[in-house]
Amino acid sequence: MLAAGAGLAIARFARAERSLVAPQRKLLFGTTPVFLDDQFRFLAKWSARLEDQLGQGVHFIQRGSYQEITELLLADQLDAAWVCGYPYVRHADRMKLLAVPQYKGNPLYRSYLIVPASDPSIANITQLSGRIFAYSDPQSNSGYLVPRTELIRHGIDPRSFFGKAFFTFAHRKVVEAVTSGLASAGEIDGYVFDTLAKQSPEVVEGVRVAWQSPQYGFPPIVARRSLPLEVYARLQMALLTMTEDTGGRALLEQLNLDRFVIGQDSLFDGIRGLVKLSDTIPT
Repeated sequence: MLAAGAGLAIARFARAERSLVAPQRKLLFGTTPVFLDDQFRFLAKWSARLEDQLGQGVHFIQRGSYQEITELLLADQLDAAWVCGYPYVRHADRMKLLAVPQYKGNPLYRSYLIVPASDPSIANITQLSGRIFAYSDPQSNSGYLVPRTELIRHGIDPRSFFGKAFFTFAHRKVVEAVTSGLASAGEIDGYVFDTLAKQSPEVVEGVRVAWQSPQYGFPPIVARRSLPLEVYARLQMALLTMTEDTGGRALLEQLNLDRFVIGQDSLFDGIRGLVKLSDTIPT
């Protein structure tokens, strides 16, 4: 709690002194494809709010996979990024935890196994031998690490279990793959699925959730290790205070999130356990 309080104090001081800071280059913020139908308009609104809060330009950099975003961040070509807990755990010594989304009262989420709504028989991934399976991203906890380790827990080699497996590189596309019949089942971020069901119910009407994982630390927003403390503090405060103004609350509503909170590294210990189990079998 002392560390969290100190971080907030630094952020408040930095925000108060913003007008005294010399102009800086644009802050580069990395993201991967999200579930929003109009990503461009949403990111434009978010960058405008961040620019007002930070006193400097903000540019969102979008890439198609977590690996691309992670590599840019580790190369100091991004200042911050919204990543998954899996790459964060792999590279926690080279990233700084900025904030974690709070969803339904907690900074946690689940992975969902989804199957066609017309198939009532599937209740576990172990029933999918020889079927076609859709993963989301090779660096996704919910869309790859969870289903992989669930098979390993049952003594099954995930490399040879499915008849075919492929990556869609977006959670929404996992839903589309199962709905269209390209895949017999898939694994998806439960928060993304819930949000699609709330905002675009027609997208998920052809599938059902067959199984839910335990809860894990929500995909965090991180910063490069070399980001100056003052910029880090101002960006953190801009995220933590989104509930305090109409524009920030509207953005959170679009994201279907409660708020952003300061997260502890221990929040991701569950994912660390999955990584350790996954590493027992080569990819």
